[in-house]
Amino acid sequence: MTAAAGATTTLRERIGVDLGGRRPLEDGLAWAAAHGVHYVDACLEGRPGPSQRARYVDGRPCRGDTRHLRAAPNPARSASASAVNVAETSPLLADAADQYLRIYIELAGRLSAGWIVVHGGYHFTGDYAARRAASLERLQRAAALAERSGAQLLLENLNREPEHAEVRYLAHNLEECHEYFGRIQSPSLGWAFTVNHAHLVPEGIHGFLDAMDLRRCGEVRLADSHGRYEEHLRPGEGSIDFKRMFARIEGGGYRGHYMMAFGTLDDMLKGREALVRSGS
Repeated sequence: MTAAAGATTTLRERIGVDLGGRRPLEDGLAWAAAHGVHYVDACLEGRPGPSQRARYVDGRPCRGDTRHLRAAPNPARSASASAVNVAETSPLLADAADQYLRIYIELAGRLSAGWIVVHGGYHFTGDYAARRAASLERLQRAAALAERSGAQLLLENLNREPEHAEVRYLAHNLEECHEYFGRIQSPSLGWAFTVNHAHLVPEGIHGFLDAMDLRRCGEVRLADSHGRYEEHLRPGEGSIDFKRMFARIEGGGYRGHYMMAFGTLDDMLKGREALVRSGS
């Protein structure tokens, strides 16, 4: 969501902050406005506590400018029973996964959200084909619903897991991303490009940019990484060449927003300045 009104044209203004569950949505908007942050991603579930969904479904007003909102939990951050697997195939739970996406699409309308980041889910290696099919079908249904409601979904390329991991995320490499975007041609499904996830696969950040259509990209997510395993480091702590990355993305015509996702809120404010220097 935007935390301040008005057009954003400079790179600094286009770099937002992923609040995650660090602060309640309303407090997060106030914090963002106070620090000149124009774009904010927010997970409505937040940290464990009272139901965030009930606050909005029951009609409690939200203060501030809520034109843009990322309203999705990140299953890569949770292994608990509350993690929602978009590739779910089990009876009852599969229906719940559909309902979960429907609720977030409805909430996006209530909050005038500009986007909802979604994920391909995960599989357990031995059930790859069934989980992949369930994931694709579920996101196709979600995209059709988003078309009818005017919502915009952004599918994030998730991270590669270690070689011997049993659980693996879908839509983490070029082959899988091509399948998702090839099969789901809806104008309501775009791409959330996470550069530190792309840094983990053989094709790398620039391989993704060679092969993917930047015109479908609605958000570029930023964190540093050494390229060995999943991590969200502050810029300069890993091995990503952000100067080269910005030159490539901006040179490709991208004029959307960027979203920082690392460390604390203070870390991201400091990181924004480092990223601006890289992109200048």
